[in-house]
Amino acid sequence: MSSQVIELNCPGCGARVSTGQKECEWCHKPIVISTFTSVYSMNAPEVNKYAGAYKKALSENPESPELNSSAGMCYLKLGLYDKALAAFEKAIADDFDNSDTYFFAAVSVLKGKKAFLSTRADIDKALSYIDAALMIEPKGIYYYFQAYIKQDYFERKFLKVSPDYRECLSLAEQCGVSDYDKEVLFSTLKVACPF
Repeated sequence: MSSQVIELNCPGCGARVSTGQKECEWCHKPIVISTFTSVYSMNAPEVNKYAGAYKKALSENPESPELNSSAGMCYLKLGLYDKALAAFEKAIADDFDNSDTYFFAAVSVLKGKKAFLSTRADIDKALSYIDAALMIEPKGIYYYFQAYIKQDYFERKFLKVSPDYRECLSLAEQCGVSDYDKEVLFSTLKVACPF
């Protein structure tokens, strides 16, 4: 799906920019948050500025998958999981080909708590988003997150699931999951990595 170019104020400095630009020519900050890594190192006030800029731009362009996904990344970083999930689901509805959007929707479903403490409905929803992400693009971090859910929820509750967490971990390693991706994932989930 081709993205519509939308004019907005730079989330970093307020200059007039468009989503067609990668970064602001004035402050050199990203215009659209396309990866969680972009927002991961930002402090809360800066993330709030970005969230506000996206919220304002979305009031005029509510169907923009880029802006909805960017807002979702900000909300996720701020721990506003329900808002993040709503933004990611809106982005998915308007552009169902972005694997990262499904992945971060799955992260949002767990709401910053251990998979073990989640409801089965939430676990099933998170796994369906991960499955969708894997169908689009098999990334190691997606398999790693799947392994975490299967270990922390299914293994700890003595429930059978196929593939089990060991198989998912193997697939994650085969796809080249990085230590940095693992660190970002578990920091975002706000839980300790069990592996």
